[in-house]
Amino acid sequence: MDSMRIDKWLWAARFFKTRSIAQDEVGLGRVLIGGQRAKPSRDVRVGDRLEIHRGEEVFTVYVEGLSAVRGPAPQAQLLYRETEESVKAREAKRAMMKLAFEPSTTIRQGRPTKREGRELRRFKEEGFR
Repeated sequence: MDSMRIDKWLWAARFFKTRSIAQDEVGLGRVLIGGQRAKPSRDVRVGDRLEIHRGEEVFTVYVEGLSAVRGPAPQAQLLYRETEESVKAREAKRAMMKLAFEPSTTIRQGRPTKREGRELRRFKEEGFR
């Protein structure tokens, strides 16, 4: 096997929990192959450079091997090699998050609950007096 689908490789390398999540992430442009967006059906080969955005983390890896099955984590880590810059950047970001977390990460999407709406109205009423 000299190539395989990118979504299947991401699943086998344990970057995403399911293949469908990997397909969605590739489709949304959160996985770049050689610096360019790709479709989930795009083939990946040994030596390709991938940039994977997973939440707040960014991984820059080189494909070292291909596997059609999802194995244990130590076996999955043999499928790629992460660059030193990527490791240092993730560690620096993790250290920054320990010092002071980003408030925007606690904001949820969607409408406020009844309780949050009451608190918001109470805050607005008190603020204008």
